[in-house]
Amino acid sequence: MSRHRTTAVQSERLRTYRPDIQGLRAIAIMMVVAMHCGILDIHGGVDVSFVLSGFLIGGQLFAEIDKTGRVSLSKFWARRFRRLAPGMAITLIATAVLSWIYVSPFRFRDYMSDGLAASVSLINWRLAENGTDYFANDGSQSPYQHFWSLGIEEQFYVVAPLVLVAMVWLSRLIFRNRALVVVFLMAVIAGSFYLGYSQTETNQPMAYFSTPSRIWEIAFGVLLALAAPLLSRMNPGFAAVLSWLGLATILVTGMMITAETPLPGYAVAGPLLGAAAVIAGGCANPTFGAEKILDNPVFNFIGNVSYGWFLWHWPLLILWPSIIEREFTYQDRLRVAVLSLLVAVATHYLIEKKFRESVRIAISPWRGVATGGALMASTVAAMALALHIVPLNLSVGTSTAAAASGFDGTESVKTAVAERTNPKLSQKSLLSAPDDRGDHGCIDDLLIKSYDQRDDCVIGDKTADRTMVVLGDSHAFQWGNTFHKLGKELNVKVVTVIKSGCPALEYTVTREDLGREYTECGLWRTSALAAIEKIEPDVVVVTNRAQETATREGARTTFDTLKDTGAELVYLTDTPYPDFNVPDCLAKNSKGLSACSPRSERVIDRTETRAMERGVAEEHGATVIDTIPAFCADGYCPAVIGGKVVYWDYSHMSGTYAESLTPFLRPTFEEVLDKK
Repeated sequence: MSRHRTTAVQSERLRTYRPDIQGLRAIAIMMVVAMHCGILDIHGGVDVSFVLSGFLIGGQLFAEIDKTGRVSLSKFWARRFRRLAPGMAITLIATAVLSWIYVSPFRFRDYMSDGLAASVSLINWRLAENGTDYFANDGSQSPYQHFWSLGIEEQFYVVAPLVLVAMVWLSRLIFRNRALVVVFLMAVIAGSFYLGYSQTETNQPMAYFSTPSRIWEIAFGVLLALAAPLLSRMNPGFAAVLSWLGLATILVTGMMITAETPLPGYAVAGPLLGAAAVIAGGCANPTFGAEKILDNPVFNFIGNVSYGWFLWHWPLLILWPSIIEREFTYQDRLRVAVLSLLVAVATHYLIEKKFRESVRIAISPWRGVATGGALMASTVAAMALALHIVPLNLSVGTSTAAAASGFDGTESVKTAVAERTNPKLSQKSLLSAPDDRGDHGCIDDLLIKSYDQRDDCVIGDKTADRTMVVLGDSHAFQWGNTFHKLGKELNVKVVTVIKSGCPALEYTVTREDLGREYTECGLWRTSALAAIEKIEPDVVVVTNRAQETATREGARTTFDTLKDTGAELVYLTDTPYPDFNVPDCLAKNSKGLSACSPRSERVIDRTETRAMERGVAEEHGATVIDTIPAFCADGYCPAVIGGKVVYWDYSHMSGTYAESLTPFLRPTFEEVLDKK
């Protein structure tokens, strides 16, 4: 009993309010917002928040255990619900409403799946399983993506009191002190850190988002809370230096981390250890510690509204480009940061503060739990309704089926141009467009270094004596449905020799997603050309995306090699390149649909490269097929032709439209095959 009272006395010597922690909370949220909004390239704000949460919650739990020997789960969970549930609920639902109004309906359902996962605090696992790239800058981010860290914390809140009470009881029973708790926390920290570090190379999304690979950061804060009575007896001068070094470590290591740094890896330890040093030094309450600058009215205010700022800044950042419908500028990023802060202030004073200070809710722990549970259940129901019941906000299309013949001669393209602002398109056709990617032929992914002919590479009439090869990149793969049908009709076996992002012609390609020269392309192309020589095809079709790095020498090298095979050569000119997601554009309730069918000069890009490749093909006796008349007429390239969406994304034609182009290509290939 005396040992229990001594521990309680030590705990009571600790400060109940830490201004330095409030300031650190403000710094953490400013780091998060600045990094996300592109205002300052500084990382680690979430890691600082993790260790803060562990320290604060651990301190609360240990203090209650010291005083009573137990933890009131109802009181603990009621406090968590009162603090977290109201702001979370309104942010989730408001984001769903804004998404329905402003974003593409195709993204809306995915967003609501994320919202549903966020409402039950499991979105971190959904993101991990989906292989989400947190730092992607390609418009794929979800407005609920930032809830991953909150999900980990809430999972911790469910388990922590149960585990800590059990570990404290066992430790007292076996060692008559807290040695077992210390060993347990250190084991969790070491194991979780190693898991995150090792998984960063093999499965980065799992390492970044999963609870086991991140829980060490919160556990580190809990260990600090356990050591707080000992840390409070630290030499004040040393404590002051430690707190200043910690603050400097947060800022310096945070700016050393870049988007290219493998995360979490070991890099997140920098900001976390810095925060831990500030917290540890502050336990001794040194006179000249970092608290001198952390304790100020501005940081205190930002710390108070930090939760709301965290909740609101990301959804507004992701949805803002769809709301303003123009180029997203640096000034817009600043506007998002300021607007989200203002919304956070309103949320704090009008909603969060009222729930936290409600006597009626606070007086009964189970009433607090019930209120939080009701808010959570309502949010889950709202997300489920949005996911399964709420109709999509489509800007075009009718409920009845419209005629959908696709390409039917060049006149059908001219008709589509005339109808470009009000295309005849069924909802069924529109809703199926993003998944209409064609399903014939094979395509090797980025890291494949050699071509290997597989069963899925052979399409058309697989038993035919005559053979045709289609060589190129994804702009060749998009013709798969066309050549499959063409091969069936002309009794030709078609072999697809295609690699993602790798032009058939010998060009050097650098890829931003790889961060280097695309060396796999050159190796694969050499292998592919050797394979074509062994196939001894009757016809070789060449087509690829026009490249910025194109050279006449590179084009000639490939055509020289192909000409030596003795095959008839056919060159398909590159298709238009809209450079915007066409189904999204058609589906979104925007100011008008004219932007979905832009002028020809905008989407027929890299004209010099296109002309050069065509000229080299003609020099080598290739039959050239100009594909543009199947896509554009009268100065426009419509998004819908003959009731079919022409593209399934920003540049690749849909499978059904490709199939409708079979009659467009057939006369030329009949002539070419007659030569053999």
